[in-house]
Amino acid sequence: MSVNLINQEVTGAFALMDSLVRHQVRYIFGYPGGAILPIYDELYKWEKDSLIQHILCRHEQGASHAADGYARSTGEVGVCFATSGPGATNLVSGIATAQMDSVPLVLVTGQVARPFIGTDAFQEIDIFGITLPIVKHSYVVRDPRDMAKIVAEAFYIATHGRPGPVLIDVPKDVGLEKFVYQFVNPNNVNLLGCRPLAIPKTKHIAKIVQLIHQSSQPLLYVGGGAIISNAHQAIKNLATLFQIPITTTLMGKGIIDENHDLSLGMLGMHGTAYANFAVSECDLLIALGARFDDRVTGKLDEFACNAQVIHIDIDPAEVGKNRIPQAAIVGDIKQVLTQIIDYVGSQKAFAYTVEQTRSWRERISIWKQQYSLLVPKNVDTLSPQEIISTVSSVKPDAYFTTDVGQHQMWAAQFLNVLPRHWMSSAGLGTMGYGLPAAIGVQIAHPKSTVICISGDASFQMNSQELATIAQYNLPIKIIIINNKWQGMVRQWQQAFYGERYSHSNMEKGSPNFIELAKSFGISGLELEYRNEIAKTLESFFLHEGPCLLDCKVKEEENCYPMVAPGKSNSQMIGIPKHTKNVNPSLNSYD
Repeated sequence: MSVNLINQEVTGAFALMDSLVRHQVRYIFGYPGGAILPIYDELYKWEKDSLIQHILCRHEQGASHAADGYARSTGEVGVCFATSGPGATNLVSGIATAQMDSVPLVLVTGQVARPFIGTDAFQEIDIFGITLPIVKHSYVVRDPRDMAKIVAEAFYIATHGRPGPVLIDVPKDVGLEKFVYQFVNPNNVNLLGCRPLAIPKTKHIAKIVQLIHQSSQPLLYVGGGAIISNAHQAIKNLATLFQIPITTTLMGKGIIDENHDLSLGMLGMHGTAYANFAVSECDLLIALGARFDDRVTGKLDEFACNAQVIHIDIDPAEVGKNRIPQAAIVGDIKQVLTQIIDYVGSQKAFAYTVEQTRSWRERISIWKQQYSLLVPKNVDTLSPQEIISTVSSVKPDAYFTTDVGQHQMWAAQFLNVLPRHWMSSAGLGTMGYGLPAAIGVQIAHPKSTVICISGDASFQMNSQELATIAQYNLPIKIIIINNKWQGMVRQWQQAFYGERYSHSNMEKGSPNFIELAKSFGISGLELEYRNEIAKTLESFFLHEGPCLLDCKVKEEENCYPMVAPGKSNSQMIGIPKHTKNVNPSLNSYD
């Protein structure tokens, strides 16, 4: 590893800030406290010179989600600061969220001084030990001379292969200690455990192409790994070349325009009926950056049970974990697909024709007509589906964040988003994610429209981040789907627990969301009736600063289709019904 010398004494805190700037970090999301004060004191000088900007969130969990939203929407590493003790433990939900969804974060926590470690000192906590199961790697900086090397390694690990969060715990006296500084070139990190990915052998590419040639009912099953790989164009090229329909996971949303003829939308528990029928009937399932999650597969032994499986993923641990594939390649999705397309183009005799999948695509087209998603348009009540589908048509280029619950699934069903324009807690299902994540996205894309779709229950988890939005005058548009319940909990209690609604009603004690927003200096609007949707949304989006829209929707509305626990994907509850003469251009009923 090559190093350059700086012939002056600096502190560990200086080494940290210098390393972050050298890694082109522009923003840090965080909250100060006692043990991390030496780092914040150094940060003060770097901010004064306009070399970096700190975004003060109101809770460490909010800071971790903001860094997460920044990372997902840019593909860059999100950086977060927190102090020791409760400051560090407040990061845990955010770290686990990033780990489950493969988001590159570097989290710096303060720690008590080295002589006090292990003495149960004030605000001492073993955050290194606590987070071991939910990080990609972690460090405790014992010597300030190691700071630059650790930061360089942390950034490399966070982004290499399958991304994830890396924790750096910094004792207070390490931040203060002076030493002769050596910085590490970020491009010269060499870790034995992070080897470059091998280029797939031609015989493995040929095997995949052969399986596609033999298939008459193929299906592309695309997950978050394809988004991380920026493989949207490669996937579109592959799908178009072989005329293969595409279904995505919650994490894979945005990989293709969902208005495309080959798009089936999302599959799984709340996926489209036609996507779930397709995966149940396909004879070849091509999994790209997906991990066969239980919310996707339903009853695992009946998931694509008639299909051969091709699995391409950057993480070797995922290949064969839940489903044994007939062919597999460990590699970057975009690179592997490019190789497949190049291989097909190099073959003099190309045996495959799109006629092989014509009848398959025609069957799927009929399913799409018969079971398209419905937008209820009742005269007396406001439906969440209509609001969200209208927002999608009005703001097709917006960045969207969501919280977790019914509104999240409706958003997944009815929003048509661009790549990296969809931020949602998928693997962990973290309520309170949406609002702070929107802060990170808006910081990353200051001139873009950022919309947070939340529920009245989820919103209350991190509503304090309205203060962060107000402080930085971030023009985030917040839509609350307010049904006065923990909506998904209520739906499960109705369907599977004999309508025993144990502690899922949120009406008593809930704030007036518009007045709450106004108390932070943020404008608020209310939407209650269908005939007000267009006019209210127009005012909402024309507002220059942040704005909150409280949508008083039908309380008992359920999210369908739904695959019940333990059932196969073809056994859905609430499949939309159409007349025999359904018009394929319509997806609503009155």
